This record gives sequence, C-alpha cells and structure tokens, in this order.
Amino acid sequence: MTIYLWGVPIKASISEETVTISRSEYEDLKRQLSELQRLIFGSKSERFIGSDIASQPSLFESETISSSQEVSGVETIIYQREVKTKEKQRPVRALLPAHLPREEEVIEPDDLEEGMRKIGEEVTEILEHIPGKLYVRRIVRPKYVKGKQEGVHIGVLPTLPIPKGNAGPGLLAHIMVSKWVDHLPYYRQIQIFKREGVSLSDSTFNSWFNATARLLEPLYQALVSLVEQQDYIQADESPIKVQDGHKKGSMHLGFHWVYHAPKLKLAVFDYQPSRSREGPEKFLQNFQGSLQTDGYTAYDGFGKQEGITLLACMAHARRYFEKALDNDRERACHALKVIQSLYDLERIAKEDQGVDLLSLRQQKALPILKEWKQWLDNEQQGVLPKSSIGKAINYTLNLWSRLIRYIENESYHIDNNKIENTIRPLAIGRKNYLFAGSHDAAQRAAMFYAFFACCKLQEVNPYQWLKFVLENIQEHPVNRITEMLPHQWKELNHKNKQLSKS
Repeated sequence: MTIYLWGVPIKASISEETVTISRSEYEDLKRQLSELQRLIFGSKSERFIGSDIASQPSLFESETISSSQEVSGVETIIYQREVKTKEKQRPVRALLPAHLPREEEVIEPDDLEEGMRKIGEEVTEILEHIPGKLYVRRIVRPKYVKGKQEGVHIGVLPTLPIPKGNAGPGLLAHIMVSKWVDHLPYYRQIQIFKREGVSLSDSTFNSWFNATARLLEPLYQALVSLVEQQDYIQADESPIKVQDGHKKGSMHLGFHWVYHAPKLKLAVFDYQPSRSREGPEKFLQNFQGSLQTDGYTAYDGFGKQEGITLLACMAHARRYFEKALDNDRERACHALKVIQSLYDLERIAKEDQGVDLLSLRQQKALPILKEWKQWLDNEQQGVLPKSSIGKAINYTLNLWSRLIRYIENESYHIDNNKIENTIRPLAIGRKNYLFAGSHDAAQRAAMFYAFFACCKLQEVNPYQWLKFVLENIQEHPVNRITEMLPHQWKELNHKNKQLSKS
C-alpha cells in the first residue's frame, strides 16, 4: 500500500492482522449505527417475514412497463364474464352482557287514548356509564345501658384496613389498582377526586399507600416462600429509577428482579439496589430445580450449584438474529426460519391438546436443533465476532446446552416470553410516574406489581381480589394466609359459585 505525504509517495506496509482488526471495528460501528437507526426509525415488532415474500409480485407491477421492453403489437380480447352479486348482510349487534344491572325506562306514546290494548313492546338496550362515585359509609352504633352499674352495650365496629383511618377497603383497592394496573400516578387520581368535589392531599395518599403495604406484607412473604419452593422458575430483571438522599441531583438506578413460577402461574417482584448477582443469589439461596433466564452473566453461577439446572430463552437468541438482518441477511434469515420451525411445533402442540409435547419435541425438534448446531459451527468460522451476525451466532453457541434443554421436559417453556409479559406493566408504569420516591417505596411497588401480576396470570379481577383481602386479612389466620393469594382465592370463588347454583 502506498501512502502520499505532501505529494511524495511513501511506501508503508500494513499487516493483515491490522486490516482484520480495522475491519472488525468497522463492522462493530456499522452494527451500532444500524441498531440506533432501528431504535429511532424502525419497527418495534419482532415478527419475521421470510425472504420468499420478495418473490411475490408488486401491487403495481402489472400496471408498469419497463422502458427497455418493446411493444410488438396490440391485441384486443373481448369476453363476457358473469358477475355474481352478493346480498349485503346487515350487521348484527352483539347482545350486551346479561350480568350487567338494568335500569328500565318506560316511554309511553304521547297519543295514548283510553281503551287502547297493548300488543307488545319494542326493547332497546344501550350501554351506559356513570363515573365512579365516592360515597360515605356511615356506621352508626347505638349505645344501650341496662342498669345503673352494668356498663354500656354497643355493637362491635367492623375491622378496617387502616385502624382509626377513614379510607374503606373499596377505596384503597381502587387507588392501588389505578396506580399499579392502570398506571395512574397519585397526582392524577387526586385531580380526578377533586372533580368529584373531594380534596385529598399527596400526604394522605402516601400514608394510605404505606399503611396498605404494611398490611399486605405477610401475604407478600407467603407468596415469596411459595414461589421459592417451586422446582421450575423463570427469572428476569428490569430497571427502575429511585430517589436517593445520598445522591443529590441524580437518580439511583435500581432493579426489579422478577421470578415467575409457570406451573402455579405466580410471579414475584423483588427490588434490589443493583443488577449484581447478589440479588438473585439472595432470593434463590434455598432454590432447587430448573432456572430459565436470558444470557446475563449474573445467572451463570447457578449452573455450578448442585441441584440447579439452567435453561436459556430461545426468544433472546431470535432477537440477536433479527438485529443481524441488516448485517448479513442470508445467514440471519436462515437462522430465523429454523427458529420459526421450532415455534411452529410448539404452536401445534398448544392448539391440539391430544399431541404429546415431549414426544413431538424429541422426534421433530431434536433433528432440527442438531442440524442447526452443525450450521452454526460452520458459519462461525466465516463471520467477524463483533459483527451483528457474529454476535448472534456466538450468543447462541455459548448458551447452546441451555437453549436445547427445553426438549427434555414437557413442563419447560421454549422461552421467557411469559415473564417478559409480566414485566411489561412495570415498563408502562415507569413512563407515567417516572421514579420511586425511595428504596423502601420501590420495594413496596414490587409488592403490588407481584400481586397484580398474579391476578393477570390467573385471570382474576384485581379490584375484587384486593377489596376482599383488605376486608378480611386482619382477622384471617396467619397459618392459612396463602388462602388469600389470587390463585387460591379464585378457586374458592369458583367453588362458592358452584354451591350457590346447586
């Protein structure tokens, strides 16, 4: 290679190693630029559409003629085609749910005369809404005395969630669900109440929140203990900004570690001030079983512990190849098609309950995985490690033994998507309330996120569940407190409904 300095050629030699390093750095910078462009301008969907779609004709292809083509002649074709006209179907309005209360309004005709006989009626049902109403529950307890020295007799005051407080269980449940499920910060709720003529302060809301959290603490600990005892757990983590008095003018970045027990459909959020491995090590110190995670190194230590088996997430591997489409489309498309075929098998088993999932995985998925592994080993030699496709291949091979472990047990999931769906409300909430006021507040937030995640997994109405708990938890036996968790509450409710029908 010849280098010119002030117009004078200077001979210089550049080693092949230097060229390789420069090319690797160039590919890495190109990958970073591509990812930034995707974040700003690209689609957020991870859906993969195969390259065979490109072979389909364009919508307007038949209407355009290339300038390089010659028109040799004009041919006129006349034919008749019978057009069948379809009768337009009138839209059918869905019936309104039967369980909703009905308020009947009867409208008599204006020209009603004496002697007219009713022959029927037209019924029109309209779905209406009344904004949530606040009301005062006034508990009156008359006092009685029998004799001069026998004392006063008075009814027992029902147990309230906040002793000597003036917030009922229904109101507290509504406030918590609005904050942690519907993502309405307290200041917005205060504005809503103000429109209803009720002025409440920030300090009142905060005191109610803290008191409710203290009341539910034993139930949260019971949930943690129950999840820890499971033999199959999925884990992930998500950041949350926290106000820290030791860091003036800046926010502390804490993390909510999330643990999902697929068999029971329960989840626990655990706040930790950092993303270090101390968080999961502390939470899972007594855990024995299978742990499914992404490729974050904080989980690697569990693979060396006796009694713990690590699984990886196929969705994370797919995400790396999806990001590599701009870098090496041919290789990335091949990998995505392989992963898609694995998910097709999972979908078949899900849609057909008669299919033996374990046999399907062993007979169909295992050969696909073996062939893919050979392809990955071969292609690894021909890509730059720092390129997007190189990172995707290396990530997959480094976690290979964990990625394919899902075929060994039908209870294992192919990915961690369930836990990512569980974390999603946390990400939406962050955009609304921005940060937690303290480390203690972040842990209390984790408690409510855990409860409402369980409600979502169990398809339980979070308001009805929390209102029931706040009404009964103070008098419920501590040694049977797990009965109040969403999955057991749902089962109890189902049994009560069956008894009432019979």
